[in-house]
Amino acid sequence: MSKFNKDKVMPRYMALAVVLTLIGFAVIGKAAYIMTVKKSYWSVVANQQKNDSDSIRPNRGNILSCDGQLLASSIPEYRVFIDFCAGDPKDTAWTNKREALWNEKLDSICMGLHQLFPSKTEEEHKQHLVEGHDAKKRHWPVVKGNITYNEFMEIKALPYLSLPKNKGGFHYEKQEARRRPFGNMAVRTIGDVYGGKDSARCGIELSFDSILRGKKGLKYTEKVRNKFVDRVLVPAQDGADIITTLDVGIQDIAENAVVRELKEIEADLGLAIVMEVETGDVKALVNMTRMPDGSYKEVQNNALSYMREPGSVFKTASIMVALDDGVCDTFKTVDTGKGVWKMYGSWMRDHNAHRGGYGMMTLPKTLEFSSNIGVSRIIDEYYSKQPEKFVEGLRRIGIATDLQLPFAEYKAPNIRMPERNEKGRIIGRWYKTTLPWMSIGYETQVPPISTVTFYNAIANNGRMMRPRFVKALQKDGKIIKEYPPEVIKEQIAKPSTIATMQTILEHVVSQGLGKPAWPRTFPVSGKTGTAQIADESGGYHSGVKRYWLSFVGYFPSNAPRYSCIVCIQKNRSGSGGGMSGVVFREIAEKVMAKSLKMHVEDARNPQASLTPEVKNGDVQAANVVLNQFNVKTVSDWSGNSIDGTAVWGNATHNNSEVTLTRVEQDNYVMPNVYGMGARDAVFLLEKRGVKAVLKGRGSVKSQSIPAGTSLEGGMVCELILG
Repeated sequence: MSKFNKDKVMPRYMALAVVLTLIGFAVIGKAAYIMTVKKSYWSVVANQQKNDSDSIRPNRGNILSCDGQLLASSIPEYRVFIDFCAGDPKDTAWTNKREALWNEKLDSICMGLHQLFPSKTEEEHKQHLVEGHDAKKRHWPVVKGNITYNEFMEIKALPYLSLPKNKGGFHYEKQEARRRPFGNMAVRTIGDVYGGKDSARCGIELSFDSILRGKKGLKYTEKVRNKFVDRVLVPAQDGADIITTLDVGIQDIAENAVVRELKEIEADLGLAIVMEVETGDVKALVNMTRMPDGSYKEVQNNALSYMREPGSVFKTASIMVALDDGVCDTFKTVDTGKGVWKMYGSWMRDHNAHRGGYGMMTLPKTLEFSSNIGVSRIIDEYYSKQPEKFVEGLRRIGIATDLQLPFAEYKAPNIRMPERNEKGRIIGRWYKTTLPWMSIGYETQVPPISTVTFYNAIANNGRMMRPRFVKALQKDGKIIKEYPPEVIKEQIAKPSTIATMQTILEHVVSQGLGKPAWPRTFPVSGKTGTAQIADESGGYHSGVKRYWLSFVGYFPSNAPRYSCIVCIQKNRSGSGGGMSGVVFREIAEKVMAKSLKMHVEDARNPQASLTPEVKNGDVQAANVVLNQFNVKTVSDWSGNSIDGTAVWGNATHNNSEVTLTRVEQDNYVMPNVYGMGARDAVFLLEKRGVKAVLKGRGSVKSQSIPAGTSLEGGMVCELILG
């Protein structure tokens, strides 16, 4: 075995170590050179080879009306650019060819851009592009701003720009833009988003943002054969569609009616809410504010957030509390004097004080003619020693309920409760005048949405529904979640109290201050309101008087379908009935007319009944007419009316046939003419020597002399028709 020769081996190790050290220094030097001198070049190369993961943006869901019409949707928009340094800088042959091609096609590019965007001349387009070319910009906009998909495709087809990205440098950025097909209709309710940020600003867009937005996916990009290919790791989940309760037709009716009145009286702002009585569905929500140029736009959701005194529409709640507590009834009378009354050192006035006031009034009349003195004296009489009981009553009937609506703008009512110390004395800002003024709508704040919800409950026989703005969520055409109508209070007051208030509110319109809101063709119920409102500092003496004019009610009175509130703010005095009531009437008339429209298919429905309404009276004549129209009749008598002999009786409907029953007539007693037409009823009465006095139109609903009464000479019978 040979021995280790140190003298021969060590020099070899030393030589190898020196070589490796030199190589190490060379690597470090090269790395330093690349990091400094060649940094910009290799940064570009690195970006071209980049394959880091990136997010996939999902499609934002649509917002739809109650009948499926598109209220808000996302559409693709593009921003287009040119990289004037595209391609391999070492490939001088292609660089020269590209420059020649650019100079050759520049005029054609500018001509095409002018045709697409005529607001700029061909020369202006050319100057813009030449500026970017001379500066060798890598991200120079072809045109400024976003363009549509069709415009993008036409630009992409222009000479030179049709070259691949790595050749001609044309590239683009795609983003989703939110668009509303009906323009600014109900924009504060539908909401909006911040352009490219996809960040919701307000309304349904904000309240249901997480549902509309969906979930982002994940992808990465890799280079395959000189092409970049996207590889999806996690697919994006598109947002769901929101089906709202809004009705485009009713919204359009309400907006036009409000804006028309605002322009006529030069008001500062106006709002309207239309709600479906049975479900609480909000069919229309209007918020209009006057802009500096005199136009009206939706800039704030005052219908949900306006926290000023509601005015006289609050009187209904005050009287309801008194009736429901049983402290008084409709026979209660109150002296309102000559329209001016001193209450605890402060003067309260009625609107007709300059005409001498109303004097002695019944409780219903205080609402019909909106007497401040009448309502406040009634409430003060029964609750001055226990104001807590009155406020508790307001909370019980629902006017102070927090509706918990899914909108950032919404504010709950503020009706304060008096506080007492340990000795039982009221403390804080509660004075003897607080209760009287609170009872007529001052010293309290209730947003319009809460007021109309309260009146909607009266129309709904005491059942208070939470206002509903969204009915369901939909994805790929299928319902994935429903939001059913929600009951807040099953009964806000005793059924007898509700019935009494329904009668009074109908009289407010038919014979009180609410007459301007009466459509004449069908009955409506409601209450007017006119209040002077405080300025931003909470005072009333800033020099400019501002008034809050309102009308709230429901229609039609006999079978309520919709409730509605209209509010207007203006400088100088006005009339809640004469201004807001007029808008209410227009909305009610057009909404009812809209609901009466029938489709052609309805007329062709073989199941539809074609049996006409037949009144009581001469059933012999009715039988002849019905036979002419091939309507089947059933009768217990026979004969015809050719000889002029009438057969008196009653008509009843049974599906597609009419039963005609003969009724024997006694010539010496008052006949029963209920259900007869005016002609037959007058004939029977005057044949027996009784004078008939008619009131109304239609068939007889009542007769002043009961049937069966023995007849005497000179009798006069009043017939009420309806």
